[in-house]
Amino acid sequence: MSHTPYPDSYYAASANPAPDRPALQGSHETDVCVIGAGYTGISTALFLLEHGFKVTVLEAAQVGFGASGRNGGQIVNSYSRDLDVIEKQLGLQQARLLGEMAFEGGRIIRERVQRYAIDCDLKDGGVFAAINPKQLRQLEQQKALWERYGHTQLELLDDRAIRGVVDTERYVGGILDLSGGHIHPLNLVLGEAAAVESLGGVIHEQSPVVRVQQGSAPVVHTAQGQVRARFVVVAGNAYLGDLLPPLAAKSMPCGTQVIATEPLGEALARQLLPQDYCVEDCNYLLDYYRLSADRRLIFGGGVVYGARDPANIEALIRPNLARTFPALRDVKIDYAWTGNFLLTLSRLPQMGRLGDNIYYSQGCSGHGVTYTHVAGKVLAEAIRGQAERFDAFAALPHYPFPGGRLFRVPFTALGAWYYQLRDRFGG
Repeated sequence: MSHTPYPDSYYAASANPAPDRPALQGSHETDVCVIGAGYTGISTALFLLEHGFKVTVLEAAQVGFGASGRNGGQIVNSYSRDLDVIEKQLGLQQARLLGEMAFEGGRIIRERVQRYAIDCDLKDGGVFAAINPKQLRQLEQQKALWERYGHTQLELLDDRAIRGVVDTERYVGGILDLSGGHIHPLNLVLGEAAAVESLGGVIHEQSPVVRVQQGSAPVVHTAQGQVRARFVVVAGNAYLGDLLPPLAAKSMPCGTQVIATEPLGEALARQLLPQDYCVEDCNYLLDYYRLSADRRLIFGGGVVYGARDPANIEALIRPNLARTFPALRDVKIDYAWTGNFLLTLSRLPQMGRLGDNIYYSQGCSGHGVTYTHVAGKVLAEAIRGQAERFDAFAALPHYPFPGGRLFRVPFTALGAWYYQLRDRFGG
């Protein structure tokens, strides 16, 4: 039997111990079969188990193998397209429901960490950094928008204040979101998976799903077993492949690159990020970074459309790292890896149902850490018969990429090039 290990990332190297979880063998029955043991799948399973459901999770590799165990580890509120866009598309009533959920993911994460004693290096505070005056004006508008939806834990930073948060000359200001923060992402999902098992949930690793047999009692097939369930939750995101073609048609896997430096030492780390907040800039192809518990700088950015693995990740990331922190121009890079996320044309997440009993959520478009935890709660609510919040997400319009699947990569890359030029010239 083939074994798919974690990628060679800092997170895998510093992961908390986890049990070996056997592959699925033979025939089984359950209330809910979840496909994918990342944040969406594990969050859904945990909410269902807390309400008395019997749950089986099937994972193609290992818990958190995909984006959940490779991302930048930042707790960022809202969605990849903000609430003003949703207002224009759906009106104020639907936007109200989605707005209430836009700031819920971080609260769910903190509640899970506390309730189940998850060791994942949780830190509070996240910064959106403006590189030019136009971006700062947009952040001022974002602050007013979020406050209109009741999110008041925001502080505007001028050019002097932001230098007390991050030691760089790149930024003209920013916003501090005190409800943001950062975590060791793989250890978070490993801790949540342990919570699933503590409540009687079953997780099978190294069990890629090869077919979903739809019907009144759907059957999920792997190479060596099958699970019959009342409901199925599809939570594979960028790693789902073509298992369910309707879900692949309106989304595109993309890769983002992350590096971890050697440990910087307490003095240098405190100089660069005195408050230990995480930071992301406001460019279309943004940079994001934070300190790890052992004082490495974890720095990510860039997008590879179509989810190819770049030949030299360090070469892609180091120039922006050096531009932000000249003192780290020659710092040793200990780890470099790629993680895939799923992009939608609207940049808004896709949630829905195939038939009566196959639910899905996908397409976080780069805002997955918080959204996936909300999605797990909303999917569990829908399975329990409370569908108002599910329906609010399901009503979001989604479109195929121009030119179909053959041309979605070049068309999207061309659009990204246009926005990069706008970022470069402050337009």
